[in-house]
Amino acid sequence: GTKKDAPSTKKTLESKVKKDKPLASAKKGTKKDAPSTKTKLASKLKKDKPAAAAKKDKPLTSAKKGTKKVASAKKGTTKNAPSTKTNLASKVKKEKPAAGKFARKSPPKLKLPPGPFEKELGVQRPVGFLDPLNLLGDASQERFDELRYTEIKHGRICQLAFLGNIITRAGIHLPGTIDSAGTRFDSIPNGWAALSAMPPQGLFQMIFFVGILELFVMKDRGSGEFIGDFRNGVLDYGWDTFTDEQKYQKRGIELNNGRAAMLGILGLMVHEQLGTNL
Repeated sequence: GTKKDAPSTKKTLESKVKKDKPLASAKKGTKKDAPSTKTKLASKLKKDKPAAAAKKDKPLTSAKKGTKKVASAKKGTTKNAPSTKTNLASKVKKEKPAAGKFARKSPPKLKLPPGPFEKELGVQRPVGFLDPLNLLGDASQERFDELRYTEIKHGRICQLAFLGNIITRAGIHLPGTIDSAGTRFDSIPNGWAALSAMPPQGLFQMIFFVGILELFVMKDRGSGEFIGDFRNGVLDYGWDTFTDEQKYQKRGIELNNGRAAMLGILGLMVHEQLGTNL
């Protein structure tokens, strides 16, 4: 009876081993929780690195030149510490406003208010309103109409003069003679030379005819639609068949052609006196 109740030596040894196993696992757990000596050394080196970098950042004194040189810092310190080049660039930027005080400033552009004649006929691109002599500075509407009348008349005369110059230089002349002495039209030279080659009677006839047109015919008697309308209720040639837009366009064309003809005949006269072969 005592043999069954008392455990054998083998069983007591097995139970003793089983009880000791958790202690071994507890020892293993302590190995996981407690850091090893190698890990402690690595963490200690990491903590000591900034101190070492700070020591390296200290300026070194060169024995030969006696000047201080800044040692190149590590990657971590270069981001925080500005270099000498950056300091100079920021210094130059700060000094720019001071230098700008002595720089030349362009004068402000003056925007003049639009005048009363900037929407008149003839104000066209690309020149626009052009009055270099300031003839219309303080002019009234009557003064403007007078100048416009003169401009249109001179433009028409110069168109005839330029066209006549081109035709005669092309060899086209009136048939017959210019006087009773038998001077033919085609014998009269071109340009300025025609004034001296023309008989005095013929020159007088030309001046007399132009005077009649100026004083009695080419006059605006108040019945015209616009400045320069010399029809006076007699001549039409289909003008009334045009619309208002077409009339305005044709008046602008005549004005521009007259301006071009004034410059053209003046250029021919000047170049002929300069000896240019026309």
